[in-house]
Amino acid sequence: MPIDPATAIGADLGEATFAWTASDVLLYHLALGAGTDPLDPRELRYAYEADLRVLPTFATVAATLKAADPPSVRFPGIDVDLAKVVHGTQQVVTHRPIPVEGKATARTRIADVLDKGKAAVIVQETEAADPAGDPLWTARSSIFARGEGGFGGKRGTSDRVEPPQREPDVVVDVPTLPQQALLYRLCGDRNPLHADPGFARAAGFDAPILHGLCTYGMVAKAVTDAVLDADVTRIRSWSAKFAGIVLPGETLRVRVWRDGGRLLVGAVAMDRDEAPVLSDAVLETR
Repeated sequence: MPIDPATAIGADLGEATFAWTASDVLLYHLALGAGTDPLDPRELRYAYEADLRVLPTFATVAATLKAADPPSVRFPGIDVDLAKVVHGTQQVVTHRPIPVEGKATARTRIADVLDKGKAAVIVQETEAADPAGDPLWTARSSIFARGEGGFGGKRGTSDRVEPPQREPDVVVDVPTLPQQALLYRLCGDRNPLHADPGFARAAGFDAPILHGLCTYGMVAKAVTDAVLDADVTRIRSWSAKFAGIVLPGETLRVRVWRDGGRLLVGAVAMDRDEAPVLSDAVLETR
């Protein structure tokens, strides 16, 4: 079905009410690789309920943690084959620290649909609030649907964030596990692209790839640990563009530049000659 931007843009995708527990938060953090040093009190903030704090990227999975079916890309004016879809960008803005346990209602809409020629970009925006109606977070994401462009829509503008022309202030290496994608899919993203070798080959990849949102969370944690003393409550927002894939088992090199109240971040895959993984990434502090 061709994309119909007139129908899609502004479409209300409904609301979802959900709840989470400390166990859900612990599972998410462990799926990001938390707890590698179980004697480090900073790691135990992620992996032990006694002083548990919630990494803001948990907002990307909170509503779908219990999902067991592959996601669908069928919205008003949009019907896209899942095998053609990759994550484009992700941003989470927290209005206050996410509680360890809670309930929320989230409403999602299609904020925009862009025509990049060879691909369509579908932008979604989600607002989440607690039962009293107080805002918790705003999430904005885009997905690239390969081969779905050319429908005559607007192309959109560039949102590049260039790092300073100097050496980074912080460099940290982040190993991923060979089974990282199999762990992360338990957080609600059962796309077979991340587990099924045959599906991955049909989608154009040599092997299953790591979830973009897993990379997004791992890099956020690495920056928080290296620059913010593992204090997740200091994060106001975290945004990034997915510049390339990660194969489970690779090591990521994360570079950070201080820029006023912002941290500018880039991440590359060391095992593939520093192939870009995340770009245009910005962590804003409170």
